[in-house]
Amino acid sequence: MAAGLGLGGIAVLVMLLWITSPHPDDGPGGALRIAADLWLLAHGAPLIRTETLSGSPAPVGLVPLLLCAVPVWLLHRTASGAARGPASARVPDRVPGPVPDRAPGRGAGAGSGAGFGAGDTGAAWRATCWIVTGYLLVAAAVTFYAASGPIRVDPLGAALRLPAVAAAAATAGTWTGLGRPLPDAPPRLLRRMRRMRRRTERPVLTRAAASAALRGAAASAAALCAGGALLAAGALLWHVATARRAAFPPPEQWAPTWPGLTAALLLALALTPNAAVWGAAYGLGPGFTLGGGSAVRPAAVTGLPPLPDFPLLAAVPAEGPGTPATWAVALVVPLAGGGLAAWCAARAAVPAAGGPAVLDGRATACAVALAACGCGAAMAALAACAGGPLGTGALARLGPDWRLTGAAALGWTAGLGVPAALAMRAWRLRPARGR
Repeated sequence: MAAGLGLGGIAVLVMLLWITSPHPDDGPGGALRIAADLWLLAHGAPLIRTETLSGSPAPVGLVPLLLCAVPVWLLHRTASGAARGPASARVPDRVPGPVPDRAPGRGAGAGSGAGFGAGDTGAAWRATCWIVTGYLLVAAAVTFYAASGPIRVDPLGAALRLPAVAAAAATAGTWTGLGRPLPDAPPRLLRRMRRMRRRTERPVLTRAAASAALRGAAASAAALCAGGALLAAGALLWHVATARRAAFPPPEQWAPTWPGLTAALLLALALTPNAAVWGAAYGLGPGFTLGGGSAVRPAAVTGLPPLPDFPLLAAVPAEGPGTPATWAVALVVPLAGGGLAAWCAARAAVPAAGGPAVLDGRATACAVALAACGCGAAMAALAACAGGPLGTGALARLGPDWRLTGAAALGWTAGLGVPAALAMRAWRLRPARGR
């Protein structure tokens, strides 16, 4: 069902564009093959263009992240529903007598009304294995169908990436359906932690600090992406005339058709999460590349190749050295990431303004440092997913460098977040000291 819904939705959209096109290049078989290619590309499977000017095949590995969200969401919902069980098992029609309250726990299905009990957790994971197996059977058939044509899928790349994406999405869905249970720590680790607590008077890494670090990592990564999206949107508004000419070119250049314009706008919409990650990399400092050895950074924009008329590319700044205005605008992104990480740690350290402190200064700084590590890992993963090749030579790599982006996110979040968290902690303690 998950594979059919995702593939069917893309196929319906492609067929509508093919039907309304006044001059289609291929028949319905070609349109269906393009739909299969897009569905496989949404899972990270690279495509290969065989009809090129040079005659050599060119890879297409830049994945629109919004298109990728559709199959991931479908798999997550399917696995989550299977883990919860049928509705009749979760909510019985008749319950004889009063229903006892369930004590909250960390076991499977705690607090979520899951259909599988603590002893049936294995059944939920077996159902997940069957879901992934059925999904991969459909994917194998689609890969075989899309292995020919002017744009075909790379079977080896599909075999390496598609199972990983399907397994990760289904595993996350099952974990959510079971109530997000936390695994019990091994007894050996627990004994070591007890010995460490005996040696130190006040442990640095406590449960509250670890929880604050997780929340800070998620909040800072989301803030960086939101800041990158604002940068991209602001640049598009600043170059709105160029973006309008790219979306709706004048008739003397070429006669645009509504199916072509719709396809271009849908592609731009699917690439908006990529633009947010690229904007975050620009604000963090490393920037991104548009091929040909180019570099788009706040410090300078160098080596820009001739860019096609595409609406999102209108946001790219002009070539030349950076200005104080570009530095000031770009600095908003790391300030937002570090500020949110500091705020999460400060609230965990002093839950109520003027109340007692739960975490001391060392634990607060440790929580922000851990949040910076998590934010750096998340931004590195997003930068790796948001870029990719669109050909060979100058187009072999587009997007941000995941190593530099992750390192910059870690450095900015830790450098700005630690002093800000300590200052916020002291500020939240001020009313208690003044009384």
